[in-house]
Amino acid sequence: MVRGVLFDMDGTLVDVPYDWPAIRADLGAFDVPILAHLGGLPEPERSIKWALLERYEAVATGRARLRRGVRPLLKRLAGRSVRTALVTNNSRKNTRVLLDRFRLRFDLVMTRDDGLWKPSGAPLVAAMTRLGLGPGECLAVGDSHFDVRSAREAGISAIFILGRDARKFPGSDITVLASVPALDRALARILGDGAGSQQPIPTGAG
Repeated sequence: MVRGVLFDMDGTLVDVPYDWPAIRADLGAFDVPILAHLGGLPEPERSIKWALLERYEAVATGRARLRRGVRPLLKRLAGRSVRTALVTNNSRKNTRVLLDRFRLRFDLVMTRDDGLWKPSGAPLVAAMTRLGLGPGECLAVGDSHFDVRSAREAGISAIFILGRDARKFPGSDITVLASVPALDRALARILGDGAGSQQPIPTGAG
């Protein structure tokens, strides 16, 4: 039974104009995740490059757009008493700006300021613990390989990726969908909306 859905934010619920290759080049982060790279730098380089990342994020946050269908999806989940968590590598400040701007509400919000970030599974494990749920009761929704790695490490076996090329996300535990409304329809089927009972959690239909 589905009792919780763990959402990524940037690229999943909101469209944001990040030029990641350019940002990585400016930060010197090529072979490791950006947050891990910055955390390992000596001072004062670390503070300088953190500030640079935050400037990029602030610009992107100002230009972000809510993806079509997000509010109806969250309304459906709330109506079925499914707990929702937002788990993002963005900062608490930017996340709050976007949640307030788009009037989005979750049962739990976790950002990198909580000290955990993807692709580690730790933030998803922490979110499930705080919601009082286990991995077999939760679905993970994201848009990147970081989201897949994090969900798998957290033990979640039903992963939904918003994208258009399923070949980029192989695996029987991954379902690739082109839009938020398509995700809404898929979750409606799983939750049994109109059928009276929940359907089994899929093992992947990517």
